[in-house]
Amino acid sequence: MSGSAVIKKRKKRLTFRRAIDNTLTYTALVFISVFFLFPCLWLVLASFSKSGSLYDTRGFFPSAYSFQTFVDLFTDDVNGLYPYGRWFSNTLYVASMSCVLGTVLVILTGYVMSRFRFKGRDSIKQITLVLGMFPGFMGMAAIYIIMAQFGLLNRLEALIILYAGTAPLGYLLQKGYFDTIPQTIYEAARIDGANNFLIFRKITLPLAKPMLVYTALTQFTWPWSDVLLPRLLLKNREQWTVAVGLFSMPETHFSRFAAGSMFIAVPIVILFFCLVKNIVNGMTAGAIKG
Repeated sequence: MSGSAVIKKRKKRLTFRRAIDNTLTYTALVFISVFFLFPCLWLVLASFSKSGSLYDTRGFFPSAYSFQTFVDLFTDDVNGLYPYGRWFSNTLYVASMSCVLGTVLVILTGYVMSRFRFKGRDSIKQITLVLGMFPGFMGMAAIYIIMAQFGLLNRLEALIILYAGTAPLGYLLQKGYFDTIPQTIYEAARIDGANNFLIFRKITLPLAKPMLVYTALTQFTWPWSDVLLPRLLLKNREQWTVAVGLFSMPETHFSRFAAGSMFIAVPIVILFFCLVKNIVNGMTAGAIKG
């Protein structure tokens, strides 16, 4: 057998193996996708249930469908028990303000820890790493007492303060991104007479667009879907966020719960699809150095 025939035979074997590998890979991916998408599909269909009850289903799906649930979600608050429109506006207010303040604080923290050398810098890094090992709910009792002492219970501003104030503890990814920016750029700017603030505003921020987008999105999604802190600090139904309000709904209002869940998920899904490129770039670049 000639050498060319042997090479062709090997290529056929490799092509056959590659085809089998691709087939098995795509089959597994399709199966996993269906497995994870089915609950979402079921939730969407449940939001169109005519009766609204979890128990009025035929198999996994509602016995009758109606769009009335989405209309009632914003027009009928069931005698003040489920004011979804109010909850939605509360959530949007808290998430937006927390996003702005938290992004500013965590970006500044990451930049300072990346570009400046000062006494206690290593100690701060070690302390934040240790604090990150403890789950957040361990401090719930202390948070409640502190907020009560300052008269911030049942106020949305308390949530904004907590979300924005704790954001700098997660600065390591931002620091890693700033570490990837060459030092020579900063040195050239200083030679031209630029001060630290001008360097940060004119050089660092434009180069850090992917990290800014990623940070802003993560700072928005946390308060948007958080349950623990709002449930702890907000006692008045009118002050609840959507996540707390949805979990208060009984099984007889399950279609209302499903419709509300869809509305609260749509903004996050849209943001992720629109900003996915910057999110991936920010995560990968920020993970290069710690």
